[in-house]
Amino acid sequence: MSEIVPLLVCLNELLTPTTTRQLRQIVFALLCSPDRITMLGLSRWPERGGSYRTIQRFYQRPMNWAQVHWALIQTHLLGSSGPYLLAGDEVVVSKAGKQTHGVGRFYSGLAQRVIPGISFLAVSLIDVEKRQSYPLQIEQLLPHQAPDKPATPPEKRPPGRPKGRKNYEKPPPQLTPELTGLQGMLRDSLARITRLQVKHIVLDGKFGNYPATWTVRETGLHIISKMRRDAALYLPYTGDKPRRGPTPRYGDKLDYKHLPADARVATRIEGDYHIDTYQFHLYHKDYPDLLNVVVIVKTHLKTGKRGHVVLFSTDTDLTAEQIVDYYSLRFQIEFNFRDAKQHWGLEDFMNVRQQAVTNAANLAFFMVNFSAALRQSEPTAHLSVLDLKARFRAHRYLSETIKLLPDPPDEVLISRIWRRLTRFSAIHPKQSDRSVA
Repeated sequence: MSEIVPLLVCLNELLTPTTTRQLRQIVFALLCSPDRITMLGLSRWPERGGSYRTIQRFYQRPMNWAQVHWALIQTHLLGSSGPYLLAGDEVVVSKAGKQTHGVGRFYSGLAQRVIPGISFLAVSLIDVEKRQSYPLQIEQLLPHQAPDKPATPPEKRPPGRPKGRKNYEKPPPQLTPELTGLQGMLRDSLARITRLQVKHIVLDGKFGNYPATWTVRETGLHIISKMRRDAALYLPYTGDKPRRGPTPRYGDKLDYKHLPADARVATRIEGDYHIDTYQFHLYHKDYPDLLNVVVIVKTHLKTGKRGHVVLFSTDTDLTAEQIVDYYSLRFQIEFNFRDAKQHWGLEDFMNVRQQAVTNAANLAFFMVNFSAALRQSEPTAHLSVLDLKARFRAHRYLSETIKLLPDPPDEVLISRIWRRLTRFSAIHPKQSDRSVA
C-alpha cells in the first residue's frame, strides 16, 4: 500500500477524501487479485476498510473520469518533450445478460462477428518517443437502430447546375452517433491537453472515410488512417488548359499494379519479402482537398505474390516515414484494450446500472495508466503486469501470515520470504530472487 499512496496524491483535488480512500483500497485489491475482477472478488483482497459495501459505494459514485485519467498521466507518465498523437478506437465487451446498461449487438474485431455485448469508444494519448499509449477518455456507445425510411422519397433535383450557383460546395456529411461522440470527446480532450499541442490523430481503417475525416478536421486535427486497397485515387491534372471550360481537377486514376517509379521513396527486404513505399499527393472524389497518400507494396520473392496497403493523411507536410510510423503506433491502443480486459476487469464486471458500468470500465483503463506508472518507478526491472500483481499478492499473503505469528520475525527474513513468494507467479523475477533458497 505504501507504493500506491504517493501515486494517488495527484487526485486529491479532484476526489473527496472518502473517494480517495475507497480508490486506494480498490487499487490494492486489483493489484492482488488473480481471479475475475468483480465487486465480490475485489472484496476478498483489500486490507481493513475495504469491505464489499465500501466497494459497492464506490461503483455507484459519480466521478469525472476524464479529469482523473489526465491528472494521473500528466503527473506520472509525461516524461518526454513529444511529439504526441491521439488515437481512437472502439472496444466491444461481451455480455450474456439483458439488463446491463447499453447492451446490444456490436461487431467485435476479436471475434470477427457481431456479438451481444456493450461497446466503448476510447481516446488515448500516444507518446511517440516512448511508444506508449495512455487512455485519456472513455465513453460508452449505445446501440442504435437504422432510421426509418421516409414514406415519401425526397424530390429529385433536376439535372444541371442550379440557377445562380457558380461553384459546388460539398455539404457536411450526416454523422453517425459514433462519429458525433468521437467529435465531442476530441474537443474535450484537446481542451484538456492544450500544452502538448497535439496535431494528429490515428484511426484504423473503419474510420478511413470522408465522414470520419470531416469529423476530425472540424476539431482542428489532422487524420492519419487507412483506405480500402481499391480506393479510387486520382493524380492532379497536369495537362494543358482546355480551350473551353474550367481546368480539370482530376488527372489519371492511380493504377496500383503499375505505380510510377519516381514516387518510390523507400525500398527494403525483410525475410522473403521485398517492400516498396510510394508517396503521392492525390485526390479522392469524396474528399474536397488534396490527400497525402502512402502506398506500401509487399512482394513475396519466391512466389511473386503481391499485396499493398493504402495509408493517407490530411496533413500534406508529413513524410512517408512519419505516416507509416505514426499509423503503426495506433496499435498501442489495442494493447490498452488487451490489458484492461485481461488484467483489470473490463471483460469481467457484472454491474448493470449506468453509473456502475461507467465506473467499472473507467476503473479498468485507470489501472492501465496506474500500472504503467508503477512499472516506471523501476525502469530496469522489466516488470510485466503479472510481475506487478505477483509482488502485491505476495505482500498480501505475507502480511496476513505475520499477523498469526506470536512474535514478528526478523526484517531480513521477512524480505527473503517476500522475494521468495514473489517468484511463484512472476514472469520476470529478479536475479536476486532466483538465488533465494
